[in-house]
Amino acid sequence: MSTEATLLERCGSACELCSATSPLQPFVVAPHTQVTVDHAIMLCDTCREQIENPETADANHWRCLNDSMWSQVPPVQVAAWRQLKRLSESEGWAQDLVDMMYMEEDVAKWAEIGMDEDGQKHVDCNGAELKKGDDVTIIKDLPVKGSSMVVKQGTVVRNIGLAQDDPDLFSGKVEGQSIWLRCEFSRKK
Repeated sequence: MSTEATLLERCGSACELCSATSPLQPFVVAPHTQVTVDHAIMLCDTCREQIENPETADANHWRCLNDSMWSQVPPVQVAAWRQLKRLSESEGWAQDLVDMMYMEEDVAKWAEIGMDEDGQKHVDCNGAELKKGDDVTIIKDLPVKGSSMVVKQGTVVRNIGLAQDDPDLFSGKVEGQSIWLRCEFSRKK
């Protein structure tokens, strides 16, 4: 059975956070990067969008965490705790749920590792926050290690990906090759 099929069986074909039955996709809970049964959850598009873009979050949507926070599945607990923690800054009910929530020690450490409280965000040369899917312009010539390729100043890198474990790196395709580049040498378009 594939990993995705196992995840769908585990969640009963419903979003593991809000229980929506709309199309689901696996979501890897940071800092992990591989879709595995132990590190991923099945999410609907609404939950995924609001987790990846917290500024668009609808606090009322996340009242569903009152149920999902009690899941016995560690990555679900981690995702629920992180969302509640973010919401607790402005929502009293979310802080109440955070105070009630219980996680094993190793799961609690995992949950805290992925929070952005330390300011570990991907930022360009001007301090603008980079997000997955952004387009950036390279601000100086960059030789690529291990090859004779040079990424020229002014090169546009479209639809970037972000390194989950290193806020200084992003990935993108340049001249048909996928490479990692440093955020400090880019400017968001």
